[in-house]
Amino acid sequence: MAAAPITGPGSTNLLDSLSNQGGTKPLDKNAFLKLLVEQLKNQDPLKPQDDSAFVAQLAQFSQLEQSMAINTRLDTLAAQNAGLANAQSVALVGDTATVRGNLVTSDGTGAGVPVNFTLSGVSAETTVTIRNQAGDTVRTLKLGGRQAGLARITWDSRSDAGDIQPAGTYQITVTATNDVGAPVSVSQETTGTITGVSFDKGYPVLSLDNGLAVPVSDLLKVAVPKPPTTSK
Repeated sequence: MAAAPITGPGSTNLLDSLSNQGGTKPLDKNAFLKLLVEQLKNQDPLKPQDDSAFVAQLAQFSQLEQSMAINTRLDTLAAQNAGLANAQSVALVGDTATVRGNLVTSDGTGAGVPVNFTLSGVSAETTVTIRNQAGDTVRTLKLGGRQAGLARITWDSRSDAGDIQPAGTYQITVTATNDVGAPVSVSQETTGTITGVSFDKGYPVLSLDNGLAVPVSDLLKVAVPKPPTTSK
């Protein structure tokens, strides 16, 4: 007596046959082909595989092979694009970047330090608090009402007492309320020189000279430093 067909009763779909057996491993083209050959070897000679079902199974095999080839090409393209993106990120080292963040750097000379932030709406009261690395508040700036959008101010690197603060990294906190005392959402920006790029998180992370480390997705603007002028 001939062995029973591999496919279930009335089934002409090899993928259905495998799933009916409780298989959870994805069926690759080699497994599909082996299953098809075994089906042909074990079919009843008096009841050969129906032509239309056989053609359908061959079409399934062809589609599976094409899909796997496409996935392989897509994986290759994704790896190439990731490599290009990483190379472009590394090329940013040495450039001046504006990113989302709340740290600024003072050089200790009393030079002005830019502070940028964006208000989601009109504010009636806006306060900028500047803290040193120890967490101590060194300066509080009351800016009053501001329009919605990007605001640019300059901190003179001095404390509330008028003393020039030492070189270092400072944290900027901006709070704002509207005319009824409700908080206004604030997003902050900071500018620094990109000193390095790391990829240990699976995506590029930029390191700035002010101590901030941000994903490249937080990058807002890049300015290439001007070459030094030489006197003739």
